[in-house]
Formats: sequence, C-alpha cells, structure tokens
Amino acid sequence: MWKNRFSEIRTIKSIGKKFTRRGIVTGSLCTCVFSLLLFCSCGKKDQKISTTDTIPIGDYHENDISQNAASFADSLLTTLTLEERVGQCLMPSINSVSDSATLRILKRYIDDFHVGGVVLMKGNLLSARQLAQIAENSKIPLFVAIDAEWGLGMRLEDAPIYPKNGHISRNSGETALFDYGSQIAAECKEIGINMVLGPVIDINFSSGGVMGNRSFGDNPVLVSDFGVAYAKGLESGGVISVAKHFPGHGSAMIDSHKSVANLNKDIAALDTVELRPFRDYINSGLSGIMAGHIRSSALDPDGKAASVSMDMLTSLLREEMNFKGLILTDAFNMGGAKGFSAWEALNAGADIVLCPDDIDKDYKGILESLKSGALDLSIINERCRRVLFTKYLFSIYQHN
Repeated sequence: MWKNRFSEIRTIKSIGKKFTRRGIVTGSLCTCVFSLLLFCSCGKKDQKISTTDTIPIGDYHENDISQNAASFADSLLTTLTLEERVGQCLMPSINSVSDSATLRILKRYIDDFHVGGVVLMKGNLLSARQLAQIAENSKIPLFVAIDAEWGLGMRLEDAPIYPKNGHISRNSGETALFDYGSQIAAECKEIGINMVLGPVIDINFSSGGVMGNRSFGDNPVLVSDFGVAYAKGLESGGVISVAKHFPGHGSAMIDSHKSVANLNKDIAALDTVELRPFRDYINSGLSGIMAGHIRSSALDPDGKAASVSMDMLTSLLREEMNFKGLILTDAFNMGGAKGFSAWEALNAGADIVLCPDDIDKDYKGILESLKSGALDLSIINERCRRVLFTKYLFSIYQHN
C-alpha cells in the first residue's frame, strides 16, 4: 500500500503553481521540481518564516506542552532500568529491507539494547514502513531517522528524489524552502519516519572543502536562511530536524567518513562563518544538532573532535549558544570516529550516539563506565530525559 501511494500522481503546490509528478523524480522531472518548487527564476526575496510555525523544544517550562513533556519525561524516567536509560541514548543503523535477518536485527536492538531509535539506510519504501511499524509498537517508541538531504530517494530506491542543496537556485525564497521541508515531512510521515538527519548547514568552500553539493552554498547568510526555513518546514509537519555538522565541515579538507576532519580557523572566523547558521538555527527554536568528527584547536585546545568534546558540546553549544534540543553525534561507524567511545560522547554532552560500529561493545562500555564512576549517573538521566521529552513533544510516544 505504501509503495503504491508513492507511485500515485501527486500534486505539489508552490507559490500559486501546481506541479504533478509520478514515482521517482529524475531527469527532466527533477528539473521541473527545481524550477517550480525552488524558484529557479524568481529573484524576489520573500519574508522571514515565523518561528511560530515550528514545534518549540525551548525551555522545559516555556509553555504548556513543554511543561507536560517535562512532567512526562520525569515520570517515565523513574520507571526505566539503568539498561533502558542507556539504550535510549543509542541509535544504530539498519538497512531498509524486511527480510527475516533484518527483522531479527531490529528485534535484538529493541529487546537486548532498548535502543532509543534507528537510522534507516538503503532499501525501499515498503520495507521502511514495516520497520517503522515495529519501532512504533516498541515499549518506548523509537526515533526513526533517515538521511534525506535530497529527499527520501537518497536512501530509498523507490522514493522521490529532489535536487541536491547545491543545485537549488540562490534566488529561491525562504517560503519555497519551507514548503520543500513540509513536503519532505509529509512523505516521511506516510511511512513512519519521524526524524530527518538534515539540513546540512555547512558552508561550502570551493577551494577544497568536501561538502560540495550537499551544502546550500558559500554564503553564510544564504545557507542559514535556507537551512532554517527547510528545518521549520520539516518541524511544521511533525518531523524532527537535525542540523549538521557542528561546528562546521565546509572548510575542512578531510572527509570525516575517512578520518577526523580539521577546522583550521580562529574563533573570530568561525563565529562569523561556520557558527552563523547554527546560531540562527538555535535562535529559531529548532530541535536537533549533529556533532561532527571535526577538530578545532580554537574551540578545543586538547584536540578532541566535536563529537567527544566537552568544550564544544557543553561549554559552547549548550552553555554559550544556549541550545536546548537534542545533540546527536555523527555516525560512530565512520572512519572519523575510529577510537572514540560512546560513553565519552555522552559525557562530553551528546544525548544520542548514532550508528555505533559495535553496539554490543558501546552499550557495555557505557554501563561499565557508570559502574567505574568514569560516567556519572546524573548524566545518563539527563540525556535520557531529553530523549523522552522530545518523544513526547513530537507525539512519538502516544501519551494519554
């Protein structure tokens, strides 16, 4: 049923225009989406998108829903075992296929490790929906996340594909990007995905940076405006956005999929360029930030990568930049995370460790660090509480 729904003719409304497409958007159809949905020829800059269009994570006591979420998180936390609290801080990856072997893997993630979520990798729509249904029916429903930087087709072979960020016209308005995010959210909701690992708000530097067309461009203001508008579109549709890759991957010459990247800039330059989109994202009340496997001697003199750096995650992101939402690490099965421990990331300030390379090892490592005193119980409680809070806020946990 779900596969057929994505094969039906769809109508996308964009600034008074309608565009009908079928199935996977490729070739000339992709060009139509580019020209209509994303304002290829429009030069007029539209008004700012209101922050009231988003679901605020904000302060736990800023409004009624936040107070309800806080009370829910506090109450549920007391019922969880230590093992369940630890598990909520882990989100392993799983292929979007529904064969018996994959279903057993998902069952083990839920039963043995009590995971807080899963990251969907390559596969198809129908299988992704089947996995999401299992995740929804878990004791504590899971975050179901996906990289959808140019639509679900980035990971799911029979899903619509949109232009990569670098191909979106610079003349596109923020309303178009908001509508784009809303459309992606609608497609995610149809199959049970509740978190998008995006937008990419790294600044692309043509002099050798590795982000390429994954970035919206080389202008910090444009990247910020587009990324924030897209994220607001996602969250207006009830899907959590996760901006990446903090503190900025654009000028790094090393791909963190292969090794730790280095950000060789002073604080003034970082503040003006790399950190600008993240600051605007935070000030807009949005919900998730991904910490990259990126070193910056200006931000952490000890040379730790952001994903395991207390200087960057706690001192800078939490305290100085006042971010209240979820902090996720980039995938721990990447070359840039080699030698990193999940408990170190949690201790540094991350709430969730994505894609552990060896979940059994990392899960046991967190428990052992708690037993030895290297990791304090209050930290796990805080991390787990924020996960539960967010699940209530986005109605992932179907509360009464």
